[in-house]
Amino acid sequence: MKLTLLVSAGSVIVSTLAVELVSDISIISEYWGQIRPYADNAPGYFGVEFTGLPNGCGIEQVHQLQRHGARYPTSATEDGVDDQALASKISAFISGGGKFTGALSFLSGYQQDIDSSGLLVETGAAQLFTSGTQFWNLYGRLLYGANPGQPYYNASNPDGTPRTKPVIRTTSQPRILQSAIFWAQGFFGFQTNTSDLYDLVVIPEGGTENNTLASYDSCFNDDVVPLGVLGDIDVFTYIPLYLQDATARLQQYIEGDNFTLTVNDTYAMQSICAYEYSLLGSSDFCGLFTLDEWKGFEYTLDIEYYYDYSYGNPTGRAQGVGYVQELLARLQNQYITSSNSSVNSTLDNNAATFPLGQPFYLDTSHDDIIISVLTAMSLDYLKPTLPLDVFPPPEDRPFKLSHLTPFGGRLTTEVIGCAVANPEAKQYPETTYKIFTNGYDPTNAPFKFIRMRLNQGVLPLTTIRGGFCPRKDGLCALNDLIASQVNLTQLANYDYGCFANQTEVIANFNFDGAAFPA
Repeated sequence: MKLTLLVSAGSVIVSTLAVELVSDISIISEYWGQIRPYADNAPGYFGVEFTGLPNGCGIEQVHQLQRHGARYPTSATEDGVDDQALASKISAFISGGGKFTGALSFLSGYQQDIDSSGLLVETGAAQLFTSGTQFWNLYGRLLYGANPGQPYYNASNPDGTPRTKPVIRTTSQPRILQSAIFWAQGFFGFQTNTSDLYDLVVIPEGGTENNTLASYDSCFNDDVVPLGVLGDIDVFTYIPLYLQDATARLQQYIEGDNFTLTVNDTYAMQSICAYEYSLLGSSDFCGLFTLDEWKGFEYTLDIEYYYDYSYGNPTGRAQGVGYVQELLARLQNQYITSSNSSVNSTLDNNAATFPLGQPFYLDTSHDDIIISVLTAMSLDYLKPTLPLDVFPPPEDRPFKLSHLTPFGGRLTTEVIGCAVANPEAKQYPETTYKIFTNGYDPTNAPFKFIRMRLNQGVLPLTTIRGGFCPRKDGLCALNDLIASQVNLTQLANYDYGCFANQTEVIANFNFDGAAFPA
């Protein structure tokens, strides 16, 4: 869509350069960062060229760190608070006799249906149900030896004996808890008393307790200004860089003296577009911007998370180290009996709440936790710094939340058994019909490997610091992956990053996701 701006110059109307607005929601929604609807990444999205499972190898166990589905906005300033403020500003303007015209004429009867509760919306529930069904199709049927046509989990072994109940973990926050339940309905199916087929461990969220799935609760510096909101501050620095033109363009459709559109108002319009789409399936705000302006919107979200939860924040590693410790413990069949991080060792020292040897693990959590986990692991693919003064934003940056943590995003860790120590990499994936497809023999697979996927894209474990994982297909020998994390706790520097004086922490920050005493 082309929009030609007409500007009055005395008695003469002059035409300015036409502006190319984007109306195709399939394009627009690609630039919504972490509030984008879920979409699979291509297997090679992160640069891994060989994404097939090598011959003689099979998937033996799967760990999934699952983000909740689409939600209402939250009480963050740049999220629900600004959105609500704009709605109130519009209502007051109309009540006072103001008028919207042209591209903004829809605001004359506008009534906002989104709030700042942060609760799961119906499309979010559907995303998690779908995630559960996809997990069954990709992994569950293989791990549990499903019969042809078996649509979901069966609680009985082939000999009729009951299976051990899987344990699923979640936090107590409503959208996280509900996401776990909807995921389970997808995986376990619409059976009688589906909830009886698994045990749900609900870890409290919202206080100061240890919880690896909401690790900011016990990392107090995450809640301190400015350390805990470095990225949020950067967002409001960047917004004027890319929204000045859009704000001036939209101001012409406002008739009245009591409504001056600010760049924060215009930013709220972009945010409302994404949220209304999740809730209502469409939004009149979506067609008001150019492609570059949507790229700017996405970049503000990337900036926020990079400088709040990743390499750009001294607490980035600290907030992810706990889950990595749990993952490593599970991979080595070990309980955790004491904690030097957000790990709750009371829960992680027993089989009831931290079972070992399960075919699969499901932990429902937040987007920022996934980002911090990858940072804590030193996946340096994500490390390149995001500049704060460049618009349009750099296209080749690896850190794009729309592909990292969309609504319903998931970090999947596959444990793979192989017959040989160095299986030949396979370039293209093949459908795995049965556990023994591809020459895999579970009785002759002594060599264990790890492969990690983010929204189905194979992660480049070659970029884990130290060169422990050199294979070109994303597989890393289990022992090598464990060795790559030997400095995990030291690098995270949990106590210092989370509890030291914030001024001192910021002063000693070296842009590696952690701070160290001078």
